[in-house]
Amino acid sequence: MIVFEKFGFTPTGYVKISVHSVSVASSLNAGNPFSSRLGFFLLSEESLLQVLLEIQQNPNLCVLDSHYILPLFTFRDLLPPPLSSFNNSYPVTAPNEYSLFFANCAPETRVSMSVKTEIYNLDRDGSRDYLSAGLTQLPWLYSLYFLAYAGFLGLWIYVLYSNKRSIHRIHLLMGGLLLMKALNLICAAEDKHYVKVTGTPHGWDVLFYIFQFIRVVLLFTVIVLIGTGWSFLKPFLQEKEKKVLMVVIPLQVLANIASVVIGETGPFIKDWVTWNQVFLLVDVICCCAIIFPIVWSIRSLRETSKTDGKAARNLAKLQLFRQFYIVVIGYLYFTRIVVFALKTIAAYKYQWVSYAAEETASLMFYMVMFYMFRPVEKNEYFVLDEEDEEAAELALRDEEFEL
Repeated sequence: MIVFEKFGFTPTGYVKISVHSVSVASSLNAGNPFSSRLGFFLLSEESLLQVLLEIQQNPNLCVLDSHYILPLFTFRDLLPPPLSSFNNSYPVTAPNEYSLFFANCAPETRVSMSVKTEIYNLDRDGSRDYLSAGLTQLPWLYSLYFLAYAGFLGLWIYVLYSNKRSIHRIHLLMGGLLLMKALNLICAAEDKHYVKVTGTPHGWDVLFYIFQFIRVVLLFTVIVLIGTGWSFLKPFLQEKEKKVLMVVIPLQVLANIASVVIGETGPFIKDWVTWNQVFLLVDVICCCAIIFPIVWSIRSLRETSKTDGKAARNLAKLQLFRQFYIVVIGYLYFTRIVVFALKTIAAYKYQWVSYAAEETASLMFYMVMFYMFRPVEKNEYFVLDEEDEEAAELALRDEEFEL
């Protein structure tokens, strides 16, 4: 059994399958008496469990004989050689999320063929919608968030312009991150729009992956650099902090390669599951790695506070870094675990909700991070209040900034 694609159908769904250049080679017979043992079918997630149970109870059962599937056609319907082709469209009247499968139940038989599938729902005006029922809202959703980030970028430029004396290099990197995020979103919106209307992204997927790569690398770099205090607390990186960047950036290159393979292919390629596992593993490693610089900065500030006699300033810095640590952990937890749970439990018609939740969480994270480390002359990093110095010393002595 080979999975071609998963798709959410409305009551006006269609599957169009075009097969040509079919070659069937059997080591048992010169002819092909097993043509009815090879074919395409649709299977819902609920029915898949029933089919697996049937096969477990009867290992000799061919899935094409199961009454849980929606059969489309078998090789018995192929035109005779030399054409050996088939082209037909099938209505899907029972709305649900189905996977398109090809099954080969013929013993000792190898199949080679070229397959083109078109899966779509019909809108009220009769036009085709090539996006799954739960994803058809994505073009306007991404456009909405693009406008939000474009406004955010304009506000950030205004803040930088208004506080020229307090600008550090990290603030320019943060501005670049906002620009890449906005470009990534508009490319995602165009990509999904063209897929929705025509079935293909018309090159927008290339731009999407380019800006996604730059954006993700910039995001992890900015979090690491803020965590180290680079440019606003110190003008250089320590050796161990450089090593974190040297680990994170190449891993993000690998993660983006995996993302492209996952997005542009499907479960029908041999190593698709492996690429998913690679992406998950690399993402977890990167998420863990970016936490270390924040922890190191908190420990360093705690040690410094005992000797430099600037309790109020150090207390403010410690509190800010501690808050940033909590914000980063919350963002990573939500976008990796909560969003995954939403994708898993949400009905297929509401898959867009998980994408909206992820983008909302990202926007909130960006807003909090940019607010905390905005360029202002009297930033909490540079607070000096002689009257509160004693209170700060007591707080540092009593407060344990354990993680």
